[in-house]
Order: sequence, then C-alpha cells, then structure tokens
Amino acid sequence: MAQLLLKGHPIGNFQGVLFDKDGTLSHSEPHLLALAEARINKAVKVAQEQAPALKPCELRHTLRRAFGVDQGMLDPGGTLAVASRQDNIASTATVFCLLGCSWPQALSLAHTCFDAADQDGLIDTTPSPLINGAGQLLQDLHQQGVTAAVISNDTHSGIKDFLAHHQLGAGVAGIWSADDHPRKPDPQAVLELCKRHGLPPQRCALVGDAETDLQMALEAGIGGVIGFTGGWKHAPELPSAQHLLHSWTDLTLSTDE
Repeated sequence: MAQLLLKGHPIGNFQGVLFDKDGTLSHSEPHLLALAEARINKAVKVAQEQAPALKPCELRHTLRRAFGVDQGMLDPGGTLAVASRQDNIASTATVFCLLGCSWPQALSLAHTCFDAADQDGLIDTTPSPLINGAGQLLQDLHQQGVTAAVISNDTHSGIKDFLAHHQLGAGVAGIWSADDHPRKPDPQAVLELCKRHGLPPQRCALVGDAETDLQMALEAGIGGVIGFTGGWKHAPELPSAQHLLHSWTDLTLSTDE
C-alpha cells in the first residue's frame, strides 16, 4: 500500500494503479493521425474501385469527422483515440452506409481499407514514445510493491510490444486488452482485471485520458479516478475526474506507514 501525492497533496492510499495506454502512458497522437490518413486514403481508393458513385471529397471529410481528425489534431474523445479497431471498422462502415452503400457492402469496404492500410507498410509500427515521467512512476510503484496494470483497447500484442520497447514489462503486472472480454469501457473489465490480481477496486486508482475511462472506473467502484490531460494537443474534457493530472511528474508516492 502506498499513498499517492498530486503536487505534494495526498489523494489516497492504494494497492494498485490501473493505466490507460494511448494518450496516457503513450504519446500516440502522431501515430494515430498518420494511421487515420492512411485508412482514409485507402477508403477513397477502394471506393473508387468498388463504389464509384461515392464522392471522394465527401468521403474524406466524413471519415475525418468520424475518426475525430480536425486541423492536424485528434479529438481525444473520438473513435480513433478511444475505441478499438473493431469499433473503428464499424464507424467506417457506417460512413460508407450514410453515403449510399448497403450495410454488407459498407462493412466489406471498411475491412478492405483497414487491411490494405496495414499491408502497405507505410505506417511506422515502432511503439509510440513514452510520455515524460510515466516510466519513473511505474518504476516507483513497482519498488514500493504497488500493483500496476494496463487496461487499453489496443490489442494484447500491441500493449506487450509497447511495454517491451520501453522496458516496462517487469513493472506492469497485468494487461486487459481489446482481446479480452468484456473490453472497456464495460465496468466489468475493470472488475475482472482487479479480481485477476487480488485487488479490491476501492483500493485502486485508475488513470485515463477519456471520459469513458473515468465513468467506467466510477461505475466499477474504483477508489481514485484520475483524469490525465497531458497526452494530446487538444486537452480532453474530463468532468468525471476526481483529480486532474497534466504532467506525470506531478504524481508521486510515499510509503503508507
């Protein structure tokens, strides 16, 4: 058990801390913006080949709105920042549908453009950079016997690769990914992750950059709900946060005597 301090002020004693990944531990915005453009370019190309009645400009504009891309920034609460790959495929298919495709055709087009973007090899697959200060906090938690876990809508392999790339694997006891069921933002995902590691939810803190993460934590009975705002150019709005954190260096811990 350790006491978390936010800018030197105690905010609670915790046995475990659960972390979102993208936009919380990981500086993911540049990668996600590149991924959005790659998928949009493929969607336009696929549509020209298989659904020529669709207007490329309208398709680009609507997909950017669906993904949350605006003026070179990503909406921290948009589908690309928050949702899983499968959810983003569904939102892309919905765009195709809105522009005149049948649902079976729309779903097929969405899968095709996502797979084609992956296979092109134009997107850098190197894990995104670690946000400054996050690694030190994970190291401090591990040294003081506090269980750290990652709960993310990235795949299990994506999370493992990120942790391995930044040499964080030893300090992270558990992972809950988009491959697990239920996946976040279902509160049961939090409860199952806590159960897996013998952690009472009320003795855990959760740090996330999305309102859905924080609502999930509250519904699961998590004891400390911390909104992280420092991972995006456009800071997320997090009304459900009990505490707001902009820089990892502001969050420290002291042993609970």
